[in-house]
Amino acid sequence: MHRLFQIRFLSSYCPVPQTHLFRCNKTIQDLSKLGRVVEARELFDSMCRRDPGSWNSMISGYTQNGLLHEAQTLFNEFHGKNVRTWTILLTGYTKFGRVNEARVLFDAMPERNVISWNGIISGYVDNGDLISARDLFDEMPERNVVSWNSMITGYCHYGMMSQAGELFEKMGERNLVSWLIMISGFSKISKHREAWSVFLMMVRSGVRPDQAVLVVALSAINGLNDLEMLESLRTVAIKTGYERDVVVGTSILDAYTRNGSLDNALKFFETMPKRNEYSWTTMIAAFAHCHRFENAIAFYERDPIKSVATRATIITAYAQEGRMYEARRIFDEISNPSVVMWNAMVAGYAQNGMLEEAKDVFLRIPERSAASWAAMISGFVQNGQSRDALELFAELHRSGNVPNHSSFTTALFACTNIGDFEMGKQIHSLTIKTRCQFNSFVGNGLISMYGKYKNIEDVSQVFSTMRVRDIVSWNSLISRLSENFMLDDARKTFEKMPKRDVVSWTAIISAYEQAGHGDVAFALLLDMLTRGISPNQLTITSLLSACASLGVIKPGQQIHALTQKLGINSSLSVSNALITMYFKCGSLDGLCVFEEMPDQDIVTWNSILGGSAQIGLSTEVVQIFKQMEATGVSPNEISFLGVLCACGNAGLVDKGWAYFTSMSQDYGITPLVYHYTCMVDLLGRAGQLSEAEALIQNMPAKPDVVIWEVLLHACRIHENMELGQKIAERLFQMGTNRLGTYILLSNIYASQGLWDKVWEIRQSMKDGGVSKEQGISWIEINNKLHYFLMGEKTHDEIDEIHLTLKNLYGRFREGDYLLDTNFVLHDMEEEQKQDELLYHSEKLAIAYGILRMPNGSPIQIMKNIRICGDCHSFMKFVSNVTQRKVVIRDASRFHHFCDGLCSCGDYW
Repeated sequence: MHRLFQIRFLSSYCPVPQTHLFRCNKTIQDLSKLGRVVEARELFDSMCRRDPGSWNSMISGYTQNGLLHEAQTLFNEFHGKNVRTWTILLTGYTKFGRVNEARVLFDAMPERNVISWNGIISGYVDNGDLISARDLFDEMPERNVVSWNSMITGYCHYGMMSQAGELFEKMGERNLVSWLIMISGFSKISKHREAWSVFLMMVRSGVRPDQAVLVVALSAINGLNDLEMLESLRTVAIKTGYERDVVVGTSILDAYTRNGSLDNALKFFETMPKRNEYSWTTMIAAFAHCHRFENAIAFYERDPIKSVATRATIITAYAQEGRMYEARRIFDEISNPSVVMWNAMVAGYAQNGMLEEAKDVFLRIPERSAASWAAMISGFVQNGQSRDALELFAELHRSGNVPNHSSFTTALFACTNIGDFEMGKQIHSLTIKTRCQFNSFVGNGLISMYGKYKNIEDVSQVFSTMRVRDIVSWNSLISRLSENFMLDDARKTFEKMPKRDVVSWTAIISAYEQAGHGDVAFALLLDMLTRGISPNQLTITSLLSACASLGVIKPGQQIHALTQKLGINSSLSVSNALITMYFKCGSLDGLCVFEEMPDQDIVTWNSILGGSAQIGLSTEVVQIFKQMEATGVSPNEISFLGVLCACGNAGLVDKGWAYFTSMSQDYGITPLVYHYTCMVDLLGRAGQLSEAEALIQNMPAKPDVVIWEVLLHACRIHENMELGQKIAERLFQMGTNRLGTYILLSNIYASQGLWDKVWEIRQSMKDGGVSKEQGISWIEINNKLHYFLMGEKTHDEIDEIHLTLKNLYGRFREGDYLLDTNFVLHDMEEEQKQDELLYHSEKLAIAYGILRMPNGSPIQIMKNIRICGDCHSFMKFVSNVTQRKVVIRDASRFHHFCDGLCSCGDYW
């Protein structure tokens, strides 16, 4: 009644008409701001006299509250419309995304002012149509600073900083907002150095920064991690009197903590004249992040208010330490927890793998926010329950709530984890409907999801439509292209990157390493170092993997030295990669790395076991396995693979059986087909072919092609043609088109002189499109790899190599060495067979090593296939006559030749 009386009083009391109108119009505006539009309209209708201001106030009240139909109706009734009336309705349509209707109004306006132009341009900018916005901007008869700022804001919002910079340079007049927009724009896309440069330009031009500009400039410093810049900005803040401002002061405090200067942060905190809740939370979070948990608790106790933010921060800190009991105690002390507190508890429980507790808290939240759903969805994914995460995401969507960016991103990763591509595409459609697809985190999730399913077209489309691409976006694209063997595209993307970090360099280095281009990977490392970017552990492990694949030890040793310089040589992953690299390069330094490690995990022990087995240290493997058991580390499937392989290399049949039995009896590990393959290899090499065949036939797992090929190889060694034929027929029935099967059977026939059978096998290979893998050997001399094919004729020094080989052969003929022509699988004259054997790839490589390496220095050769018996005998003679150590790594293992003997004991 009182309000209605007031309205009637205002409408009837007219001693001074102008004053009366002013009061009524002001009341309409106030009621509209409070959402009381019905009362505002009652006053409007009861007015005995209205001026344009009255109509404009009421139309504005409708637009402010989203009642655009009512606003349009009143607009149509008003016959005294002025430019402000048109602009009010136009701005209302743009505010609620109805920019097309706003444009119709704009085009119909009888007259326009700069505010009208700014309104429609802002509408286009807010709705992402920068082309239409720019077209209108260029048509404007006059512009003010708001016009320029609006257009620049649009470009900055979508990361189009070159266009924003172009307009910024042309501005005749700039205000603080202009500078703020540019600094924020560069910071938003992580171009922090450019943001800092704009800030310096502003200061040098005599413009005094305000609170907002200083805070944004501090965010740029955080991105650069530059303490010197921070001190420079503090000087500016002191001169302008803003250092004592609590918002600026808290931002400075945050910058110190992000730059790792916790002591400086502490000193600054103690001198702050005024602190807010964020000052306290910044310090608590910083101490917790640095694992100075007692300091974090002490600060929490010092906080006189203990606000919601502070309590949420200490709960999160307790959760990071796994101390959920203490976190729950603080939570239970709060009589009416805010949704922020509830969310902190959900995230804390989920982070510590306590999903049931997290779900219980989530279900008890009185009013869930988007962050509540995001925390629970993320918790499911973190704990490997991606299906549950997607079901909760679907429930969120059904509830009518709009998922936030975090929920979308996590749901996309859940789809990637479980291979639900269809659900991923549905989520992508939902991101488009909710206009979330342009968010960089969502975009990165889409890139990862489509990349997992090798859908590179969609990956490229998502990337190209992203309005803001952060460095993660670029890195994700490089990784996805690399995974799909699109190395050239990955490199082009890398070259186009506006900024690269260590992850970018690691991604492209790993791409080349995985593609077998170790030389390019090393060149990229050098480029990376010259640009002042230090590699991380992933970079190092990728490069060590490249060294291991190529078998080149010198670059590996240089990388080892680099790890010591960077202080990451004691890292578990780096140490494990070093062990693997040294062993695959035939070096015992892997054992030295192992002995110097402060800690070892199961990967370490397995690397030592497998590497020692491959290098021929079979007896040592048995001792290492015992040492591993003595330290309390339980062996796994891979551990037993290493020890069984070692037993196979040394012919330790009894020990092999003992370990094979121990797997299930002592450790409860069910042998896999790989373990059975090791046992078949062990028995087959020892000549126990019938036992090996029985083991295959009685194994619980289904035998694969490889295990039968292993037994076929044993038949080749022991010239058991009958069993070999039987196994080969079985393999052909299994539909194999593997080269090994054809070659082994062909070898068996050739060893018996059955050339007709050899020809049949060769014809079957031809008909089936199976070609023999060409033998390649390579040797590293002066940091350069030299490759040789069998019968090589293109090498620059091939004549000298052939002459060296013939001279060696001449010396060997004087001794006991004769070419073993049984390893030539053609029906040809004996002399022709000898010529072919003479030019096997490893013999060409050893001759080149003798030519170009100092007398007495060891020679190491890598070979892609198993060394033949004749070459094995040849290398023993070379080591004896030249008094050099010769190391050959073939597809199976290492052979160390010294003084006419081989580490394998002629058992391979």
